[in-house]
Amino acid sequence: MKKILLASVLTALATAASAADAAHTVTQRDRTFHPAEAMIAKGEALTFTNQDAFIHQIFVTGLFDSDEKNPGENVTENFPQTGTFEVRCHIHTKMRLVVHVR
Repeated sequence: MKKILLASVLTALATAASAADAAHTVTQRDRTFHPAEAMIAKGEALTFTNQDAFIHQIFVTGLFDSDEKNPGENVTENFPQTGTFEVRCHIHTKMRLVVHVR
């Protein structure tokens, strides 16, 4: 009985951790950010996953500016202050993501 309960608790924790990770992941696909808008808490980070056939280089003016990331690469950026920020791609200027940091 204890083993079954422990396995259930571990499964629930793994599922919750996976959901939290997914909530903080932004994919780059078809020269667009998915989702196009995100809400996170101050000090949290977003992981950008390049699932496109192109390189991307993301930035927020005054906050961060990443190196070029090839298809399949990730970059994680922290948002240390509250506010609304527009994440852009230097290479594909029409790519925009609005991030609300509370």
